[in-house]
Amino acid sequence: MYSEKHWRDMMDLGIVHFMAWPIIRDEDPDMILATARQIAEDDFFDVLEVRRSEHPEVMEGLKAIAATSKLKLGIGAQPPLLLGKLNVNSLDAAERQKAVDDVKLSIDAAYALDCRICAFLSGPRPDSDSDIPAAMDALVDSCVELCEYSRSLAGDGEPVWLSLEQFDDAIDKKCLIGPSPRAAELAERVKAQVSNFGLTQDLSHMPLLGESPQDMLTPTVDHLIHVHVGNAVMADEEMVGYGDKHPGFGYPGSENDVAELASFLETLIYVGYFDRDDLPSGRPIVTFEVAPMPGEDSDLLIAGTKRAFHAAWSML
Repeated sequence: MYSEKHWRDMMDLGIVHFMAWPIIRDEDPDMILATARQIAEDDFFDVLEVRRSEHPEVMEGLKAIAATSKLKLGIGAQPPLLLGKLNVNSLDAAERQKAVDDVKLSIDAAYALDCRICAFLSGPRPDSDSDIPAAMDALVDSCVELCEYSRSLAGDGEPVWLSLEQFDDAIDKKCLIGPSPRAAELAERVKAQVSNFGLTQDLSHMPLLGESPQDMLTPTVDHLIHVHVGNAVMADEEMVGYGDKHPGFGYPGSENDVAELASFLETLIYVGYFDRDDLPSGRPIVTFEVAPMPGEDSDLLIAGTKRAFHAAWSML
């Protein structure tokens, strides 16, 4: 039974920093470093995913914290793209290049922090389905350009990998990627041209896409290099946390609790994610992406998330 095998033998667990503490706009350098240190002091976590910072003292501080504590860092390029409404699959060449150039800044930050993965997301799904093929072509071009840029910075070393994260395509972010078959198609087309590309898949987005763990993971496992786990609310638009807000597991009216987390982990085992030995991170990564809802405390949310994981693992 997998529950008899310690999860530390199979994966590195992480947390998305800018979600656990809502500092998505790169504000409050002191808080960023204090909360990063808090995660570094907790040996439950091996990975901390951060956004790039425009504050030099934050970048220097994060690198020092990681070096001393042996914490691994990852870069999420999603916040600047979302906040700036930037679209890497825009059919307007100038708008697409603006988005690509922004992700390049996050790749620069990934090298500065010794990260192995830079995660990002596609732009919106076009209003007309007839424009989806052209948007896919644009997205492939963007992904290839970003991977080649990363390789140009690596010299003789291993490049930072680009990992495109699936989001919902109809409820909240309404992204082109999107449904798992389309994500797999993208990865196949990009990897036909470059090697340092993969997918990030997220339990939080699974119900928003109307997919099961098997629907999401089976067609994409060969491209999967990074996993997020979290929750979503979609029963009623009037509910707190509706959409892609990442409340904690078991939040009232939400889709994912311990049983759903256990099912997702079980499917990751079944499709072979934890047996992969070709990942840029070395070991498989599973990262919690949870955010406090109004009136909630980040520290208590993290404690509850850890308990949910232990309960889910014991069910396997």
